[in-house]
Amino acid sequence: MKTFSISDTGLQREINEDFCFTSDNPVGNLPNLYIVADGMGGHKAGEYASRYTVERVVASISRNPQTEPVLVMTEAIHLANDMLQTESRNDETKRGMGTTIVIATIMDGTLYVANIGDSRLYIIDSSKKKAKQITRDHSLVGEMVRLGEMDEKEAKAHPDKNIITRAVGAFEKVEAEFFEVDLEPDQYVLMCSDGLTNMVGDEEMAGVVSGDGSIEEKCNQLVAAANANGGSDNITVVLHKPNLDEVKAC
Repeated sequence: MKTFSISDTGLQREINEDFCFTSDNPVGNLPNLYIVADGMGGHKAGEYASRYTVERVVASISRNPQTEPVLVMTEAIHLANDMLQTESRNDETKRGMGTTIVIATIMDGTLYVANIGDSRLYIIDSSKKKAKQITRDHSLVGEMVRLGEMDEKEAKAHPDKNIITRAVGAFEKVEAEFFEVDLEPDQYVLMCSDGLTNMVGDEEMAGVVSGDGSIEEKCNQLVAAANANGGSDNITVVLHKPNLDEVKAC
């Protein structure tokens, strides 16, 4: 098994507003596709926003004739944002809804990542038991950390940590931030919502992923750790172990 995903409601929420999608097989002209979204909005609007956005992104990528991954993902995100904006305007119960999203695909040994919001993608080096965050949080505290106004520990406890500065559907126009990473042997790709990262530190995550067990067992251990530390939010985890043909040749 190359990829496993799990989404858990957590211990303190009644509704799971996270949604994920994984495919180790081609989706349109992309050789594979992995997505995590974390919705926001009252009266189940967040649950709707994350699912609707992921479904629209997958549908757009499936139909797109282009082969350049950044262009394919950009068009999918813009279309999903427009459609979610329309849904929000037409249904008063969905006003103000939005969702984070992180999208990844691996092509010719390179990981291409699109990110909006504070759901994250990490590269876990299992030989060194190290986690490296690839995405940048589009949040109020994330900006403060980048400006040196607080550290990561302070950010986790900050009362405004859930204020997002970029989200699909929440604004008329939204732009993703893109990242490219050359994958190496012994690395895992970990994608998750903030229900994991707010409860489990990077060092602990790296230890779990680098440890013994199957990919499924490691995902379950990460969710269990988040719940053991309070489970204050929905928890979604996608873990992918690249094949040899998905890493850069030495």
